[in-house]
Amino acid sequence: MVTPDSQGSNTQHACGKVILLGEHSVVYGQPALAAGLARGAEATLTPVDRELVLDVDGLVSAITVNTDNDLGRALASVSNALESMGGRTPRGHLQAKLHLPAGGGVGSSAALGVACARALALQSLGRALTLDESIELGTAWERVFHGNPSGLDHTAAAYGGVGIFVRGRGWTRVAMKRPLRVLFADTGERTPTKETVGNVAKLRERKPEMVDNSCEAIGVLVRNAALAVQDADWRALGQLMDLNQNLLSGLMVSTERTELLCRVARARGAFGAKLTGGGGGGCVIAIAPDDAQSAVLDAWRGEGARVFDAMIE
Repeated sequence: MVTPDSQGSNTQHACGKVILLGEHSVVYGQPALAAGLARGAEATLTPVDRELVLDVDGLVSAITVNTDNDLGRALASVSNALESMGGRTPRGHLQAKLHLPAGGGVGSSAALGVACARALALQSLGRALTLDESIELGTAWERVFHGNPSGLDHTAAAYGGVGIFVRGRGWTRVAMKRPLRVLFADTGERTPTKETVGNVAKLRERKPEMVDNSCEAIGVLVRNAALAVQDADWRALGQLMDLNQNLLSGLMVSTERTELLCRVARARGAFGAKLTGGGGGGCVIAIAPDDAQSAVLDAWRGEGARVFDAMIE
């Protein structure tokens, strides 16, 4: 697990996130089983007597608190929050790096926000952030991008490990017997989470009983999946993921390419596969036995998908 804060390090880290089960139903009060990924984001602040500037390797450069886009507004939101905590105005060059695909449903935005907030806090407050403060500043960052975020992404970014998340109640850690390697395939498709959540809400207006029953069923799967994680029963976890994917397909948030990549993973020996995040594309995840993991990744590459893996510890 990536440690929450490191007092002696100038480079600060935050976890990516994966929803193992529970997308969309979490909006309606059901639990989600999520995890922080050892793969995430890092940020380093080099103190320079000038306006704060953010560069994100390979994505954007020269973002300031006055830049008129979401990233500039998010940077300003975190800077203002630090000042409201009694800190001084952050200044210097903030260099950040993402180790996750942007917009893929794996918490890249939240990881970037928490890592940047932790790096800025060392200068602004003269100390590391607590976990609660990391989540608070992550919320300030995520509100710019998602309006009213559930809190799951930046909570996972701050905590790491596996947890059950319930909106409005927060994170309850789930103990793990041993680490879990998760395989990822990027579909290359992107649909804003706000849009897929809105589509499910419209479906619920038309078919409230169907959507509510599906959400309750997903909640049952989540609770059983938490037990599987505790027992390191990855076969059972994969089977529950498959059932969750069927229900998500019924909520119309899957795509033909997502379904293809799930089928390919299962055909190559995965215990289970499903979308992760808001759907409408993004990433597919799979859990596979050690001797099948390379075959799954190779099969996905054969379908033209960008692949990676990440540990949950």
